Amino acid sequence: MASDSGIDTQFGKLLYFVVQNTRAIRVREDSNPAQPTSLHYMNPYQLNAYGMALKAVGEIVQDYDSDKMFPALGFGAKLPPDGRISHEFALNGNPQNPYCDGIEGVMEAYYRSLKSVQLYGPTNFAPVINHVARAISLINMDRKILNRLLANASKLPMSIIIVGVGPAEFDAMIELDGDDVRVSSRGKYAERDIVQFVPFRDYIDRSGNHILSMARLAKDVLAEIPEQFLSYMRARGIKPSPAPPPYTPPTHVLQTQI
Repeated sequence: MASDSGIDTQFGKLLYFVVQNTRAIRVREDSNPAQPTSLHYMNPYQLNAYGMALKAVGEIVQDYDSDKMFPALGFGAKLPPDGRISHEFALNGNPQNPYCDGIEGVMEAYYRSLKSVQLYGPTNFAPVINHVARAISLINMDRKILNRLLANASKLPMSIIIVGVGPAEFDAMIELDGDDVRVSSRGKYAERDIVQFVPFRDYIDRSGNHILSMARLAKDVLAEIPEQFLSYMRARGIKPSPAPPPYTPPTHVLQTQI
């Protein structure tokens, strides 16, 4: 959304297509989205955890994008027709134009892709971060390389939101969050903290109220974004445009004839 300051925020949504803590390159038995044991289970009556996280965050962030057209990327899957493993693919099946119309369009592309791809591990989200940062090469999920990538990305006007789904431990994701110790590479620390991580399980309402779960998740996952944005602007001396003058309604003079 173009604001009075002239800022137009672009929101890129990256979907996470692999079960956390999968160490070996293999397909998890519970990764079939047709099975209730899968975190990507296509429940005909309610959203799965990924869908709830996507909807909770996306419905708020989308209002800060002018055209609400979002490139939706997935990673961690075998693609048809030859089973090629990909960590950067368009959810709508169109690599030349991965944009979806609004969050509802992203949701449709996500669920449609579950019917065509085969979920696959392990975790490797460096390519999609590289994609957003407009880098050229695709890299593997090596921690040193990832730290360097995040340190470089901290110089760009971008924020990374990670929602961990499932019962796994997320120690590596917590480190990337950088709340306690900022990410560093080759002795140089990231210019600013650009990663916000939250585990979805902490927001599941025990009474089954999914609306409350999504509201709490959205509140916390977006909490650091304003300061991340302002820190980028302050570091570069970018100030908001002057506020427009207050609106003054026109004065209509009534003329009467005597």
